[in-house]
Amino acid sequence: MRMYENFSGNRVLSYSFMCNHIHLLVEITPSPVGGLSDEELLGRLKWIQSEAQVACVAKELAEARLVVEEDRAKEGEDYVQAIHERFTWRMHDLSQFMQGFLQRYTQWHNGKHKRKGHLWEDRFKSVIVESGEAARTIAAYIDLNPVRAGMVSDPADYRWSSYGEAIGGGRKGNGKKAREGLVRAMMSAEETGFEAEKWPEVSRRYRRLMGMALERKAMKAEVDPKDKQLKTKNTAEALESGENETVLKELGVAKMLRCRVRYFTDGAVIGSKEFVNEAFKNARERFSAKRKDGARKMRGVAAAARGLFTARDLRVGIT
Repeated sequence: MRMYENFSGNRVLSYSFMCNHIHLLVEITPSPVGGLSDEELLGRLKWIQSEAQVACVAKELAEARLVVEEDRAKEGEDYVQAIHERFTWRMHDLSQFMQGFLQRYTQWHNGKHKRKGHLWEDRFKSVIVESGEAARTIAAYIDLNPVRAGMVSDPADYRWSSYGEAIGGGRKGNGKKAREGLVRAMMSAEETGFEAEKWPEVSRRYRRLMGMALERKAMKAEVDPKDKQLKTKNTAEALESGENETVLKELGVAKMLRCRVRYFTDGAVIGSKEFVNEAFKNARERFSAKRKDGARKMRGVAAAARGLFTARDLRVGIT
């Protein structure tokens, strides 16, 4: 996964590898303006090709650049571009990322277990996720998979997940990539990038978000000094409060994250009403002429899943 992340330029924000399936939250990044330099291209290739293969590409590029410098020939420039395009068409693309990653994993698995043939039963499913609330929610949903499956009681104890890697570190990088991804998932709406140094701040909020989903503690209510009425904290206040509390079920966090909600695999687009409608407008030809807009309230979760909408109005199998 990390090899293809480095090659493609895409970023994995959250992941969980289960016994017979995987969950990934991936940010598909745009191609760099002006394209990649030769050095950047070779740097990416080293993640999926051997040293000898990368050396051959480097030699091709050097010869093509020499033609450009000596003759100023357009043919040389076209040749350089053609070399780049042999590889860049597979970058910054979800389908190519998943295809390369799953194929490489299948090769490793088949070799290790002395088997042949396909490993994955179906093609992967993908859902478009809006930054902010939707990204945070689905990141937590993914990291809580092993807890819901009864494999561990604390998501930090599950080694093969983004949260487990961020907390315990990995064989390489000491979990930095995982921490960067979760920082991005939690703070993407604030235009925060992949800044691992913000992990100490984000880790507390992220763990509390998962703790609220698991309903680890009873919700505490406080008396408002003005009207003497009991008040409960909303999600944002609970995340930032001095004590590790949880939220009431009516807010929908616990039920939405605890259950295997079909929206997370079949919803097509998830986010605010405006975000879903914008995606609907951009893909209008995929829907019937009778349909006027794209956003549909999520069913089966309280308070419309805290303001989240989906492009598909799922009715069957929603808990």
